[in-house]
Amino acid sequence: MTEPGAARLLIVDDEAAQRQALCETLQVQGFEPVGCGSAEAALTQLRQQPVDLLLTDLMMPGTDGIALLRAAREIDPMLVVIIMTGEGTIATAVEAMRSGAFDYILKPFKLSAILPVLSRALAVRRLRIQNAALEQQLREHAAELEAANRELDAFTRSASHDLRAPLNAVLGFSSLLVQDFSSQLGAQQHGWLVEIQRAARQMSQLIDDLMRLSRLGRQALNLQTVDMAALALDVAGELSAQVEPPRPQPQVQIEALPPALADAALLRQALVNLLSNAFKFTRHAEGARVHVGTEAQANGTRAYFVRDNGEGFDMAQAGKLFQAFNRLHRSDVFEGTGVGLSIVQRIVQRHGGRVWAEGEPGRGATFYFTLDAANAR
Repeated sequence: MTEPGAARLLIVDDEAAQRQALCETLQVQGFEPVGCGSAEAALTQLRQQPVDLLLTDLMMPGTDGIALLRAAREIDPMLVVIIMTGEGTIATAVEAMRSGAFDYILKPFKLSAILPVLSRALAVRRLRIQNAALEQQLREHAAELEAANRELDAFTRSASHDLRAPLNAVLGFSSLLVQDFSSQLGAQQHGWLVEIQRAARQMSQLIDDLMRLSRLGRQALNLQTVDMAALALDVAGELSAQVEPPRPQPQVQIEALPPALADAALLRQALVNLLSNAFKFTRHAEGARVHVGTEAQANGTRAYFVRDNGEGFDMAQAGKLFQAFNRLHRSDVFEGTGVGLSIVQRIVQRHGGRVWAEGEPGRGATFYFTLDAANAR
């Protein structure tokens, strides 16, 4: 397209004198007009050289202005079309606008009326072209992102497979040593093997967590109504069954929770991670308690929460909680990979919500999260 001050106009009118006068007038105004006496000649001109705007008479012998409009838009979908009409055919001109015309102008012409219409039409033309270019860029970027995601997925799967093979060997052979040669090993050597197994299992868990974290951004959400109380009871029951004596069972309280519109599988993973943390960090607490409930927020929404009376944390370190691989407690006291809360954050954010935590050393922690299905992505 030419610059706005030198826009190319195609003027179609079967009255030669009127067409010529309009071309001369608009040329003086800085446009580049081209005149045609029929719709057929105009379409030929359009195929040979594009224009920015089509200004066509409504009533012409043979092909009328509406038919020309439709045919011209097939050649150039970005083209803006203005209909010229007399007083008696305004209703038909309005019909032309329903067919895709930008506007209409009345004969006999007044330059003061024509120029603002041309200016608006050319601005729309520029916006159409800019929007089309942006849409094309978005399509290209989306295709590039999809290709990059496929490559990343292939890489993570390959890396996971390649990492698991030596880990399985370490676990397998160390287990054989403990099983078949335990009586021949000293206490220190036996302890080394147990530590090797523990580290290998932790590495295997880390690989699982990283794979889960990498999939979260690409997994499509399957939104449905989720019974939050039933889900929390189910997760808490599974975790309680995994607590082995002499470790005490925490007392679990689950309120009557409002349902949520969410992806049930992802939400279950978030609750597993939050409740697992609560169970883990109340391990050494006297009268361990875990509480799942909701709390009203200042903006009128309700947040779900998981609260415990366990180890807690220093609020000065709260910003690190949801960063992958960041741990606020020693790994020899509390096991973990430092990825669980990052997974929770990713799940909550995909549901259009947010997650945050409050805590105090030795006095427990509370993790809050909201869900907003309207902003889910």
